[in-house]
Amino acid sequence: MFKLVRIAYIVIKYFRKQDYENYLWLLLLPENVRSSVTALRAFNIELATVKDVVSTQEIGKMRMHFWKESLNDMYQRNPPHHPVAEELYEAIQKHNLSKQWLLRLVEERERTLEDRPFSSLEEVETYAEKTASSILYLTLEIFGVRDIHADHAASHVGKAQGLTTLIRSVPYHAARRKVLLPQDLLITHNVSQESIIRGRDEQAIKEVIYDLASHAHSHVLKARSLKKSVPQEGSPALLALTPIDRYLTRLQKLNFDLFNPVSQRRDAFLPWALWWKKLQRTY
Repeated sequence: MFKLVRIAYIVIKYFRKQDYENYLWLLLLPENVRSSVTALRAFNIELATVKDVVSTQEIGKMRMHFWKESLNDMYQRNPPHHPVAEELYEAIQKHNLSKQWLLRLVEERERTLEDRPFSSLEEVETYAEKTASSILYLTLEIFGVRDIHADHAASHVGKAQGLTTLIRSVPYHAARRKVLLPQDLLITHNVSQESIIRGRDEQAIKEVIYDLASHAHSHVLKARSLKKSVPQEGSPALLALTPIDRYLTRLQKLNFDLFNPVSQRRDAFLPWALWWKKLQRTY
């Protein structure tokens, strides 16, 4: 009973508003893996939101230190009394999750506590590999899949997810007078940070977004080209590709205008699209 209450608390706190798309995906997962994936995703949200809930970087580093120490304790069979930590500990024990991916996730989130612009497109991809892809490697492990082809596909899915998340976050950060887009693309297209902050409908901004979206789409295509090589039981772990692909398609129809309100709306047909992919046992 206590476990059910803990899972309900995690879902309400972390998913219903902060990670709605993954919440929909979680509902489709088999019951034997759902709580473990829920714990893993909640752990990721906990780390990702540290910089939004602390007043100084020093406090943020203390929070990250807590999680690094907590991971060490989990692997010593001594988890802290924290709902996410307790559920993650159970997932680690049940599926023998690789510590390296969890630590890499914490270290990369700690390194990027300060919201600063990415210097290049390559830096965005490296960040996505160390965060989104790490989560997917662990998700595959939860599904019992330890396969080089599945990991290769997960790497591309993670990079597509990281690039797409950056694109989608532009209006949110602009409203707070922040621009995280790669500086090399802004320079190439002669786009000032101020024009993005003001939300101007400029062709040059659309060209920057087009470059990012095109690169994300190339990772979508590469991930899907590996479908036949990925063990079928690992396909549900890569369903994160479906909302990415649908968002990129919608953005293309809007001519890469990020500041069009339609680009920020929830995808009403996403639940059906996820269900259909699950039914086809693909991603």
